[in-house]
Amino acid sequence: MPTESGSCSTARQAKQKRKSHSLSIRRTNSSEQERTGLPREMLEGQDSKLPSSVRSTLLELFGQIEREFENLYIENLELRREIETLNERLAAEGQAIDGAELSKGQLKTKASHSTSQLSQKLKTTYKASTSKIVSSFKTTTSRAVCQLVKEYIGHRDGIWDVSVARTQPVVLGTASADHTALLWSIETGRCLVKYSGHVGSVNSIKFHPSEQLALTASGDQTAHIWRYAVQLPTPQPVADTTICGEDEVECSDKDEPDVDADVSSDCPTIRVPLTSLKSHQGVVIAADWLVGGKQAVTASWDRTANLFDVETAELVHSLTGHDQELTHCCTHPTQRLVVTSSPGTTFPLWGFRGPSIHVFQGHTDTVTSAVFTVGDNVVSGSDDRTVKVWDLRNMRSPIATIRTDSAINRINVCVGQKIIALPHDNRQVRLFDMSGVRLARLPRSSRQGHRRMVCCSAWSEDHPMCNLFTCGFDRQAIGWNINIPALLQEK
Repeated sequence: MPTESGSCSTARQAKQKRKSHSLSIRRTNSSEQERTGLPREMLEGQDSKLPSSVRSTLLELFGQIEREFENLYIENLELRREIETLNERLAAEGQAIDGAELSKGQLKTKASHSTSQLSQKLKTTYKASTSKIVSSFKTTTSRAVCQLVKEYIGHRDGIWDVSVARTQPVVLGTASADHTALLWSIETGRCLVKYSGHVGSVNSIKFHPSEQLALTASGDQTAHIWRYAVQLPTPQPVADTTICGEDEVECSDKDEPDVDADVSSDCPTIRVPLTSLKSHQGVVIAADWLVGGKQAVTASWDRTANLFDVETAELVHSLTGHDQELTHCCTHPTQRLVVTSSPGTTFPLWGFRGPSIHVFQGHTDTVTSAVFTVGDNVVSGSDDRTVKVWDLRNMRSPIATIRTDSAINRINVCVGQKIIALPHDNRQVRLFDMSGVRLARLPRSSRQGHRRMVCCSAWSEDHPMCNLFTCGFDRQAIGWNINIPALLQEK
């Protein structure tokens, strides 16, 4: 995975752009009021197509901006008076030094130096105030629609993948570099089942569409299918995890969750798989169920993707054509189609009847993942810091491109609402719609959110408590409640 160092300058430019945009909004609105001569009360009474809640929020924020700039204006006047007083004092001192007058050049230099210091103070105050305004806006927006509900802590190494069961009881699954996969109670955060049948890193986990079966891919060159049976514990009241202050705080790696106590030691352990899928000559990086659940697809670092019969574990078909190791695979929810990705800048669409149907071209770096949505769209993420949305009816060029400030890992799409969750190398998780409009960023601070690279995300649209899950190399998974109606209303 790429490091975060390359994103510093890009992030700084994006921050300056947001600041400039905020100021341009203020200048436009103030000039409009000056031209029309209308007081704020009359502007509030005008007809608007915006929802009343959104409009009241905007008016409140603009009111905060106005008050901040009033304070800056008052401080600016005070600083100007200080400069004038200093210049007068310097002029008087210049006439009395050793009975001789200072030259105009010396006096100008001295005054200029003091003026420069005061000017720098004014700039610093101005930047801090405007930054505070922008941060308060982002905090209000993010926390109104995105709340951390539960943390799932128990793995002893980074978590590569997270998935939600599609049958009752609904449980959360995590795949970790500590050679285990864990199943969790979403409501309580308790570990329900531990799978320890692999002898290498567990790189992905997917649940069967209709049975209590899990499919895991591993660095031991195999994929395992194993059956689980769980009884959900009684849910406990959820503690309020909302925090105040800035949501953008740097966190050190030392802030990772404390997992000295093995929380998975008390839960049932499964050590033997129901079926072991073997044929690869390298790490199996991902696996997924084909529509119907009778066959499974695996993707490997040996540059192939294989189709297996689940009941017999026999190799049915091998997809070849990649010239580098594979990074991900995903199957279509209703058709016998699969997309595979690799460190190349392209990714193919396969149909299991010969060569690939189509090769998508458009990225400039490793394609980390590509996923189907319901309908005719494919969404791909890349280390080139972009996400592209493709239409299967016209695959020559993307219909939307999302540009970000950090490499993107395993993406996931909320099928019902068509919202894309983007986990980043820089510990952020951002939400976009299918047209490329940014909707929100999940809050992150010293007390909540991921402390290291976010590896994967997964939606659970029907669960009442958490509808988005993320996992990262800080050894924890997190359950979020995303207020989707409010999110789309703000859009």
